[in-house]
Amino acid sequence: MIAVLNGIELGYDDVGSGLPVAFAHAFPLNRTMWAPQVSALVERCRCVAMDFRGFGDSAAQGPFTMAQYADDFAALLDLLRIDQVVLVGCSMGGYASFAFLQRHAARVRGLVLADTRPGADDEESRARRRMVIELARTEGSTAVANLQIPSLVDKTTREKQPDTYDAVHRMMAQAKPEAIVGALEAMLGRADSTPLLGSIGVPTLVVVGDEDVVTPPKEARAMAARIPGSRLEVIAQAGHLSNMERPAAFNHVLTEFLSALTLT
Repeated sequence: MIAVLNGIELGYDDVGSGLPVAFAHAFPLNRTMWAPQVSALVERCRCVAMDFRGFGDSAAQGPFTMAQYADDFAALLDLLRIDQVVLVGCSMGGYASFAFLQRHAARVRGLVLADTRPGADDEESRARRRMVIELARTEGSTAVANLQIPSLVDKTTREKQPDTYDAVHRMMAQAKPEAIVGALEAMLGRADSTPLLGSIGVPTLVVVGDEDVVTPPKEARAMAARIPGSRLEVIAQAGHLSNMERPAAFNHVLTEFLSALTLT
């Protein structure tokens, strides 16, 4: 579906009924990365997934910032008349989730942070993002996909699940170059959310693939330790896209977390 929100066309899905769960996708993917979770939850939850600006079915129109991504999500929830959601963010979707918490905290009933980190980029990461920006501008999305995918999908998945590998690569290659550039600039400019962790007052699940080399388990453990009462789950034989690489394992811990929320 397409909605005009904040002056821009944004693609989204809204399926199922029950506890509202909103999914924020990773870079440079789109909302379809959450298909394994939506299909598993649709009988018990209202699942909302949105394409960030320029990705999937959303128009590539700025501004591109984490704050704008968060405000776009809030506008979608307004349209759908949803007051509160369990917010599930992977990688860049986690960065946007931190921005959503800062700007729309009352709308978050629970939080799932998958394969992400709270801190801003260090100088090495900033230099790499600038290099990828130049690559996107000069060679396009497929070149970015070829460069990025080895770090996003772990060796086990590449060897044992070639279909998943191909699906991720295809999603990345289909991203609009201007969206890739905008998202990279948004990540470059994002604030350090580490000071926010201690004030998170909603039930929180931290999930990470044990083979994630982008936001490794060590960082996930440190993040979870700073969020009061949070739960940490490490998914075996998964990399940076643990929800796609090990969907059954990811769905198991997510469903347990959501079930506990519905009992409170």
